[in-house]
Amino acid sequence: MSGYYKTIADLERATYGSFGGDRLLKATGALSGISGSHHDGAIDLVSGTGHALGVTTSLYNLVYGQKVWSMINREINALSMLPKKPWKSSGWRILKERALGGGTDLMTVSDSATLGGTAENAALSSFTDIRPVYDVLSISPKTIAHTFEVSEIAQLMGGLDDGIGDIMQNYREEVGITHAEVMNKMVLLDLTSTAGEGLAASGFTEAERERNLTSLYQIVSNYAELNASSVANGLDLFGATRASSSADHLESYVDLNNGTDRALTVNLLNTALRQLMARGGDPKVILTGYDTIQTLGELLQAQERFMGRSEIVPTHSGIKGVAGREVGFRVATYHDIPIIPVKDMPNGGAGLSDMLILDTDHLFLCTLKPTEYFEGGINADVFGHGKLGHKGLYRTVAETMCTYFRGQGKIIDLE
Repeated sequence: MSGYYKTIADLERATYGSFGGDRLLKATGALSGISGSHHDGAIDLVSGTGHALGVTTSLYNLVYGQKVWSMINREINALSMLPKKPWKSSGWRILKERALGGGTDLMTVSDSATLGGTAENAALSSFTDIRPVYDVLSISPKTIAHTFEVSEIAQLMGGLDDGIGDIMQNYREEVGITHAEVMNKMVLLDLTSTAGEGLAASGFTEAERERNLTSLYQIVSNYAELNASSVANGLDLFGATRASSSADHLESYVDLNNGTDRALTVNLLNTALRQLMARGGDPKVILTGYDTIQTLGELLQAQERFMGRSEIVPTHSGIKGVAGREVGFRVATYHDIPIIPVKDMPNGGAGLSDMLILDTDHLFLCTLKPTEYFEGGINADVFGHGKLGHKGLYRTVAETMCTYFRGQGKIIDLE
């Protein structure tokens, strides 16, 4: 279905209605009765009539689904940094080798004839066959779903004595936040096996790992790192396999120290940026933790020469980063690249948070269905639900996708 939509805005309008976006959160008519536990009189967005017994499922679906989708797009986390694109196809071609010079960073020419210098009136058969080589990658949509359940008695008693009020209302909010937070955690699952975190030490089976959104740590990686890890079938990615040779197009830039932390230096970051630009990448954002931002600020403070005072708040994809302060020094951008803090950023088990340097022109969340909320049970579909209670479900269908791996980089093993 999403193949008919050219932009993510088209997909959002089809999912949440033509009002969509901020208007959904601000439209007082459509939202009457949503606050607190007072749902009586809320307007059904389908029929346009009020309901004395509560809000219909369609209203829950639109409002709460869109609110969580808004969190995915606006909160400060890795998932927010990724551009959102509608699902148009499940496969794409990627340049494996350029027409002349293979797939490495530098063009290598083995003989003068390959350069194209041709003798006068040369025979056509003597011309070198120059052609690019492509690889085909493919992805499958991943369904991320979280459910919760409240018994009828618990819901009724929630408003009495010292209860928390409308339990379903509270659960909708909290589970919605968790739904967005878990997906952010998925795309930041590390490859380390040192701290019980990440793909290698999480206890996931291969099948369980494959059901989650593909981690940025697996996308922004290379053969050497993955081959040394204990991730089952970690070299397999989007229907292709990273290899020690003939797979340069799948190699991201990785600066590691074999699991041993080393000091963060400006040279490490400068080298990474230089290497990525030499590969044709155009870094758009740096994701890291607050600790690394603070350390980098301390490194740069000694080199700072104050010529007046200014304050910069970096933004990327509409997400604001950290601002400067009047006292102290906090770096917000580096070579005009926004540095965005992410609370769940891995650190390999110790030391400073890792740094992901991303070219988001070629890295995005391919979306088949934005987040939607469904509810069943008493006053809705008690026989279909099969229990005397209420049940809610948040569901998102998407997958992370990369069309140029060599333009992505990361720096790990920092202290």
